[in-house]
Amino acid sequence: MIVAYDGTNYRGWQVQPNGITVEEVLNEKLSELFGEKITVTGASRTDSGVHSLGNVAVFDTETRMPADKIAFALNQRLPEDIVIQGSCEVPADWHPRYQNSRKTYEYRILNRTFRMPTRRLDTYFYHYPLDAERMNRAAQYLVGEHDFKSFCSIHSQAETTVRTVYACGVRKEGDLITIRITGSGFLYNMVRIIAGTLIRVGSGNLEPELLPDILEKRNRDAAGPTAPAHGLTMIGILYEA
Repeated sequence: MIVAYDGTNYRGWQVQPNGITVEEVLNEKLSELFGEKITVTGASRTDSGVHSLGNVAVFDTETRMPADKIAFALNQRLPEDIVIQGSCEVPADWHPRYQNSRKTYEYRILNRTFRMPTRRLDTYFYHYPLDAERMNRAAQYLVGEHDFKSFCSIHSQAETTVRTVYACGVRKEGDLITIRITGSGFLYNMVRIIAGTLIRVGSGNLEPELLPDILEKRNRDAAGPTAPAHGLTMIGILYEA
């Protein structure tokens, strides 16, 4: 299933004891739909408040319902902030996190003097002027295979902090600045830390040419702050043959 959701009201994707999650809602509604216990597995375990246009989830079921009809049936039961964008059958051993893929995220910053209430849930409001061209120059240093330990939460349990970024760019349209990044995979809080670092560059507090030094230090303290979750949206996942 391709799953889109507004993460505002959820404690992230993964089931946990301290609040409702997207995974929990899907498990509950699928189990009700099919009359059997269903447990979904997601491609990306997004954090609390993070949004998605195209997360991917799989599950096993005994149902005879055609796979492409499941999206329609499930959407009748889901809350309006979670919508399945499509469903299909995959091989029994297909796992959404263990396939070669390219994941794309966008971090959106509303850069203007006053807040805009209609964008409060999906953009990070930042009222000091930001130079998007400087941010874009800095972003280019992140492209390629690097050790992103400086851009990883200290709570990460990843076996390796080496990741490949295929593209990273910053564009400005009106008062909206968008950081778009595509990679083979991302560490815990990696995109939000990159966003926080690029905001420092855009505000003039960090030179773009210092990004290689930050990577080289492999120290979380070298990078910028972790930008708020609600500005982050998972755009989608492209699986490679």
